Amino acid sequence: MPQIISTPPKGVDKAAIRAAAANLADGPVTQGYKGDRAAIVSMLNGALATELVCINRYKRHYYTVSGRQNAAIKAEFLEHAQQEQEHADWLAERIIQLNGEPDFNPATLLERSHAEYDDSTEVQAMVRANLVAERVAIESYRQMIEQIGESDPTTRQLLIKIMAVEEEHADDMRDLLD
Repeated sequence: MPQIISTPPKGVDKAAIRAAAANLADGPVTQGYKGDRAAIVSMLNGALATELVCINRYKRHYYTVSGRQNAAIKAEFLEHAQQEQEHADWLAERIIQLNGEPDFNPATLLERSHAEYDDSTEVQAMVRANLVAERVAIESYRQMIEQIGESDPTTRQLLIKIMAVEEEHADDMRDLLD
């Protein structure tokens, strides 16, 4: 009977674990972090700018829409604005966790955003503008997720979570089109 040689299971790297106790100022970013922090923070700031523009667009549409026949659309715009605010908060928090600085500068917001602001006055034009913006956000998140790969699982999971909501938003807007 041939002898089976098995290699012992690979355990945790105790030296790396001990090293994680150093550099406390780095917060959650340990030596084992494999992402390009500067690039990821830059991507996250672009996503943050996009979410902030989306909040403003949805809020404007919410306050601009009138009439009983548009009550459901108005409610949808408000719900989406609130969810976009939650996304912005999550992104800003992740930027801080990566020892970056969230960029809320209103002077450069539109140039950093992937989506555009819209000041339509007609309801269906608003819905279309929001659908376009949601599709832009979905593609932006998809590309970021792909670029990050497995180098930063926490950021990757966050972006997947946000993208799933953006897909729901796009579906909602498509359903509201005439």
